[in-house]
Amino acid sequence: MSTQHDFVAALLDPQRDCPADLKAWNGSAPAARFAVYRNNVLSSLIDALAASCPVVQQLVGSDFFRAMAAVYVRNSPPRSPILADYGASFPGFIETFAPASGLPYLADVARLELLRVRAYHAADAEALASDVLTTALAAPDSLGALLLRLHPSLGLLDSAFAVVSLWGAHQGALALADVDPYQAQCALVLRHELEVEVIGIRQGDVHFIQALQQQQPLGRAAEHACALDNAFDLGACLTQLLRTGAIIHSSYASERQRP
Repeated sequence: MSTQHDFVAALLDPQRDCPADLKAWNGSAPAARFAVYRNNVLSSLIDALAASCPVVQQLVGSDFFRAMAAVYVRNSPPRSPILADYGASFPGFIETFAPASGLPYLADVARLELLRVRAYHAADAEALASDVLTTALAAPDSLGALLLRLHPSLGLLDSAFAVVSLWGAHQGALALADVDPYQAQCALVLRHELEVEVIGIRQGDVHFIQALQQQQPLGRAAEHACALDNAFDLGACLTQLLRTGAIIHSSYASERQRP
C-alpha cells in the first residue's frame, strides 16, 4: 500500500502520478477518481485562503490570487484540520513570490486579514468595568504598578504601508484612489462584541500595548512608549482600550502597592 507520505505528496503535486497501490472500492481505475479528489482538495484550500484574505484577492484579482495561492498550497499543506487556522505563513510567502513584487504592501494586508480571522475565533472575555480603571487612575501613587490584561482577540500590526486605509477602502470607508499605500500605518485588531474592528493607532500605542501584553506594569510600559514616540498620549490610549473593551482585568505588580 502507498504510504501516507506518498499519498499526500501526490495529492499536492499535479506532476506526480496517482499512487500505484491505490484501489477504488468498486474496482474502477483509481487515477481519474484521484485526479478529481486532488482538484477538490486544492480548490478547497485556495477557497479557504480567499475567505481569509478577501482584500488581498481584490487587490490582485481572482485569477492572480488563485494562481498564487495554488503555489503556496502545494508547498505548504495544512497541519491542522481546522481550515480557519490555515495560511499563517501565507504573508511570508507573498513577500517572496516574485510576480507579486510590484505590490510590496500585499503581504502586510494579508497579515492584517489573518489577524482579523484570529480575532474572530479568539476566546471570549468580558471587558473590565470602566469604574474599576477609573478607581485605579484616581490613585496615582500606585498607578505605575498597575497590570492590565488585554482581550485574547487583540492583535497589532506595525506596517510600513497604509494597511488600515487599504483595508478600509475595500469596506467602502474611503475611496481607494485617495489612499497612498506607501504611508506607514499601525493597526489594532480587536473583536468588540460580535464585530472584529480594525483601528488605526499611533506607533507609540503599539509599543505601549506590546509592553502590556508582555505583562509589564503600566508605568514601565508608558516609559517604553514615550521613549520610542515622544507624542505618545497615555490618557488617549487607555481611553481607546477601555472604550473598545480591550482591557479585561487589572491587578498590581505587588500587593503592597495596592491602593
